[in-house]
Amino acid sequence: MAGWKIPGFAARPRFTSRATVLVLVLCSLVAILAYPTRQFISQRSEISAQRARAEHARQQVEQLRREKARWQDPEFVKAQARARLHYAMPGETPFISVDPAAGATKSSSSAGAAGPAKAAKPWYASVWDSVDAADTAALAPPAAPAAAPAPAPARDSSPHDH
Repeated sequence: MAGWKIPGFAARPRFTSRATVLVLVLCSLVAILAYPTRQFISQRSEISAQRARAEHARQQVEQLRREKARWQDPEFVKAQARARLHYAMPGETPFISVDPAAGATKSSSSAGAAGPAKAAKPWYASVWDSVDAADTAALAPPAAPAAAPAPAPARDSSPHDH
């Protein structure tokens, strides 16, 4: 059959010159438009991320405005001073109740319980402890690497301090 030819039917090439040019133009367009399309898609995602961040920032600003408005109220400031700083009005006797169960669980727990016990102290006690620590570090002479640490200074153990 390979040798047979149909009269009037000429063999055509697979690709005509027009088809070849069309394929080259389409490939060129795809190559030219690929990078800008990718940039467009990435910029759209960046824009949406920026909008989300801006909305989050707007919410934070609104929350901070509400908090600022609360701090403008003198009664709120008094309540915060009483709760956070353990302040009392003149003539009042402030008390801090200690939960005896908390002491029992603290003594039976492992060394990891030092964090919560430290957080339970008032802020001014932490500040004073850091001042004491800085004072003992400043008084200690520079020690050689093999030297023993300097003894801690003696403290007044009067009952009104504890």
